[in-house]
Amino acid sequence: MATNLEKLEDLVEKRSEALQGGGEKRLSKQYQQGKLTARDRIDLLLDKGSFEEYDMFVIHRLKDFGMEDHSFYTDGVVTGHGTIDGRVVYVFSQDFTIFGGSLSETFAKKICKVMDMAMKVGAPIIGLNDSGGARIQEGVMSLSGYAEIFQRNIMASGVVPQLSAILGPCAGGAVYSPALTDFILMSDKTSYMFVTGPKVVKSVTGEIITPENLGGANVHNSKSGVSHLMGDNDQDTIKYLRKLISYMPSNYMEAPPIVETTDTIDRIEEKLNTIIPEDPKKPYSMKEVINLIVDKGSFLEIHKDYAKNIIIGFSRFNGRSVGIVANNPSYIAGVLDIEASKKAARFVRFCDAFNIPLVTLVDVPGFLPGSGQEYGGIIFHGAKLLFAYGEATVPKVTVTLRKSYGGAHIVMSGKQLRGDVNYAWPSAEIAVMGAKGAVEVLEGRSLSKITDKEVRQKEIVKKENEYTKRFANPYQAASHGFVDDIIEPRSTRFRICRSLEMLSNKKEKNPGKKHSNIPL
Repeated sequence: MATNLEKLEDLVEKRSEALQGGGEKRLSKQYQQGKLTARDRIDLLLDKGSFEEYDMFVIHRLKDFGMEDHSFYTDGVVTGHGTIDGRVVYVFSQDFTIFGGSLSETFAKKICKVMDMAMKVGAPIIGLNDSGGARIQEGVMSLSGYAEIFQRNIMASGVVPQLSAILGPCAGGAVYSPALTDFILMSDKTSYMFVTGPKVVKSVTGEIITPENLGGANVHNSKSGVSHLMGDNDQDTIKYLRKLISYMPSNYMEAPPIVETTDTIDRIEEKLNTIIPEDPKKPYSMKEVINLIVDKGSFLEIHKDYAKNIIIGFSRFNGRSVGIVANNPSYIAGVLDIEASKKAARFVRFCDAFNIPLVTLVDVPGFLPGSGQEYGGIIFHGAKLLFAYGEATVPKVTVTLRKSYGGAHIVMSGKQLRGDVNYAWPSAEIAVMGAKGAVEVLEGRSLSKITDKEVRQKEIVKKENEYTKRFANPYQAASHGFVDDIIEPRSTRFRICRSLEMLSNKKEKNPGKKHSNIPL
């Protein structure tokens, strides 16, 4: 019988073996590919020394295909909990050095265990994905494992934040767990996601395409919108993870963390008084506006390269986390289209789920016209954003900087969608439509009777100026109470900070129901 000392030595030896993953050769190959190991990633993500691992000694149960002679401790995924900036999070990190990170029954059970624990204690779940997909040798058991994880993703939605980092391959059924989480981050050149890989695509459609062009980080950050943030490498992506989670509460019952700041709320930015061009057709930098009004250096843009006509991201006002939604006049005039509507709607719903106030900056000429948008369902997709704002019960502060026309005026957190505080700059144009379109509708018949082109053009300009003076300004909306105040642009930060402070104890509830039916 082994002595206690021998048992301790055996434990140390087994731990050492588990820490080696798939062995030195496979670990070296991981580094050669420009990727970190599963344990390196956890060490970077969590506060130093905070990681508590579960199920280190788990091995697979398969007896077929010679697998009984090949097993590794952890079975390809490292799981446990630790802290980020002192707050508890649960994490799983897939180990590509063990069976290519493929998912087995026991692998799935390990992930499900930490997800269940995260739900019990109300802590975020972070998945570090680097997997070749289902472990084929296990057949339906691996598929069952995926389904168990998906069900937990669904149950955790809106209860605790769920973040996914794609740090290697993620293919087939493996993509749907990240897709069910709140945010997806990818690493440039070393990560990719697709339902079917290049070989299957070629055999079915004849298309020849590389993994990078089919589902690389650039593709999903700019074309599909599947990924929200992209890092240059694993280290950069994990830094983004730590920063992203700093804006969120640990669960839906908590308020977001408040951080100390030396940036005073009464900081005046004179540049804002002249940032709007005199020519209403000229663009300006909405991102500059954002950076001038938020706590200095606090803005983290999400979906930066997708649907650039709308800007979303997290920031802080006087240390308080907020979600920012802003039209971007520098990209197709900030018009709302299908992609922009979907992008903003999902972000608004996330913020509402986790008690993060919304600050909306408006400069929107309307919805993008055309058959392409109509055939693509702009009616449904635009309604998503309308629904998201109308359903949201968090504090909502809206500032109209310039254009706010038609249905887009309502959709961008209008007063009637339970906007708490709605401000406008003096440059705001709040109307059913722009002067040109309005004159065509209202005066088109009478103007067409003027045969002299020069005279007709002068009359058109005159009518447009009259319409602009009468309607395309913030004062008519203010006269009806749809705008709470018209403010000096330079004092925007102060007014937003004061409003958020005032709204910090806001309580608003939606009618009792099983769940809403958002126009998907």
